[in-house]
Order: sequence, then C-alpha cells, then structure tokens
Amino acid sequence: MRTLDTDADIRAGTAALKTLCPGLARVHALVGNPPLRRHPAGFPGLSQVVVGQQLSAASARAIWGRTAALVDPFEPDALLREDIGALRAAGLSGGKVKTLRAVAEAILAGRLSLDTAKSDDASVETLREDLLAVSGIGPWTADIYVMFCLGHADGFASGDLALQLAAQRALDLEARPSARELLEISERWRPWRGVAARLLWAFHVFREPPR
Repeated sequence: MRTLDTDADIRAGTAALKTLCPGLARVHALVGNPPLRRHPAGFPGLSQVVVGQQLSAASARAIWGRTAALVDPFEPDALLREDIGALRAAGLSGGKVKTLRAVAEAILAGRLSLDTAKSDDASVETLREDLLAVSGIGPWTADIYVMFCLGHADGFASGDLALQLAAQRALDLEARPSARELLEISERWRPWRGVAARLLWAFHVFREPPR
C-alpha cells in the first residue's frame, strides 16, 4: 500500500493527478500543493478523529487538547477508568464519550486491532469493516482514519460534505454529487485519491481575490 508520509509524496501525487484530471489541474493551479495532514495511528489517532467530528478545526484542537491532558497516557483502559463527567467537562458530547468508550472496549476485547504492522490494501479494508462494526463509528470516521492516521494514498471519504461541494465547483457539476456519485467520480484519481481529497479540501476554503 502506498502511503503519504512526506511532502514529496504529496508532490508526486499532485503531479500524477494533473495529468489524470483537468479539473484537478485547475485546482492545483489555484491552491498549490496541499498540506500533508497526518495524525498518529492507533487509539489516540482514532480518538482524535472522533473528537473532531462536525467541529471546526479550532474547536476540535481545543477539545482534543483537554481530553488528551485528562486521559494520560491515552490508552483504552485509562479512558474507561476516567469519570464520564470529567470527559464531558473537557468538551466531549455524550455521543462522543459513548463512541470513545465503545472503541476502547472493542480494543480490549480483541474485536478491534489498530496495529499497523499489516498495511496492505486487504488489511486496510478489513480494518475499515472492523471500525464500522463499532457503535458510533460511521463511514466518514473510518475513511478519515485510513486517510490521515494510516496515510493511505488512495484513501477517500466520499461522504464528506466539503469534498462533495468542492468537487461540484472543481468539475463544474450541475449539482452536488452524492457519496455514491463522488465515489464513482474518484475512480479516475486512483491511486492518488488521498491527494485528490486534500486538493479538494484546500479548494473548498479557497477564495479567489477580487479583481
């Protein structure tokens, strides 16, 4: 499995995508090379993804900082010992507390392994299925973990609203593509869909200067 570990990997991906897709070539001309954006793998990385769901980047960083400081070391058994009220006071919603506890319980019970020793495509797909079996983990969370914690170069989160909106603008589509439609569109970007997603996220927040 190809992974995105350095800025050089991002440059290689953007160079390939510019030849594969004129729309992304136009995007790259506007936004340049996107940032690498990697999180640690394992329980801390997955937990950080969960904490960041449906939050602004600034809010996610603040809540994650308080949560990580509270649960130290950030390990499944330590999280399960922590008082739920203290976790809520750190800024976590009740749903996110339940999800983090479900992840911790699944790891300790052996139903979920976040060991990255095996990182071939088949192992990644098995991991994604195991993640989806955990209460509170949906496709977006599983896909974001694969993209940013494992660094899978071809990982893609077709259910992400910002990606759908950015793809609509970048490709001049009449309507915002659904998750299924964006997944079909993304086939043209293999094996660099993870870089395509980063380009589209950068494009989503890009605003051309007034003329």
